[in-house]
Amino acid sequence: MRRSTNLAILTVAVILGALAAFLARSWLQSHSERANADQTVSIVVANRALAFGLPISADDVREIAWPAKSRPQGAFANFAELAKDGRRIVISPFVGDEPIIASKVSAPNQRASFSAVIEKGKRAVTVAVDDVRGVAGFIFPGDFVDVVLTRTNNTNGPQDFAEVILQHVKVLAIDQMAGERQERPTVAKAVTVEASPEQALRILLATNVGKLSLILRQPAEVAIAPDAKVTDRDLFGGDAAPVTTAVENPRPPPALSQVSYLLPQPPPVVRSPAPPPTEPATRKITIVRSVKSEQYEVPRESR
Repeated sequence: MRRSTNLAILTVAVILGALAAFLARSWLQSHSERANADQTVSIVVANRALAFGLPISADDVREIAWPAKSRPQGAFANFAELAKDGRRIVISPFVGDEPIIASKVSAPNQRASFSAVIEKGKRAVTVAVDDVRGVAGFIFPGDFVDVVLTRTNNTNGPQDFAEVILQHVKVLAIDQMAGERQERPTVAKAVTVEASPEQALRILLATNVGKLSLILRQPAEVAIAPDAKVTDRDLFGGDAAPVTTAVENPRPPPALSQVSYLLPQPPPVVRSPAPPPTEPATRKITIVRSVKSEQYEVPRESR
């Protein structure tokens, strides 16, 4: 009896010990995660808005504490790390309190070149626009646009059409403005966009065969739709008049005397004699009585 009691006590003790070890482990783990979450590191942020081409000095930045787990990629711990190999230039604008990261500043001692803005593997190509084809000046650096080609196809007769040749293309500069965003829209004459080498060749070729226009996209819309094409027949609902092609230097038709012997002659037309006029079945007679006359119709006698 005493032996079975000791066994039961031992079993309960083992269970309680395991439960206590599990609770202690859970508490230590949660405490460790909380401690890691509260851990911070120092990073450099902008003191104020920094425009494209501005050299970064010690007065332009400051150090702040930042959660270690969400430290931005390419951030600098302090200004000494930022400028240890030479002066750096802003190649993408910063706003106040924005972290300074390596992808938005130049390499050490590199000049403020526009080529530093171009993403690796991409090219910069310029599109000539006006107040209409440039969306009335509402396009700014950093926006995304679609490129549309409008031209006339003379393969099967003159036919105008507009076709989207590129979608979701990033705008790098407007005229010679690459970083500053003005408060009011300005009518630009040239828009520089970022494209792949193949896309850049398509833009250059399209400028020689028609007119290019830009369509402003919503920034969050990144989906690429099938390329759209609209012709003048689609515009007018398919009611466009058929197009006739003129023949250059048409030959005059031959004279009738030259081809009359080649044509089959129609058979002679035989006209039947006209039937003789038929007399009416009745005739009118007039009877005068005193000064009064009366007319009657009587049957005509057959001969």
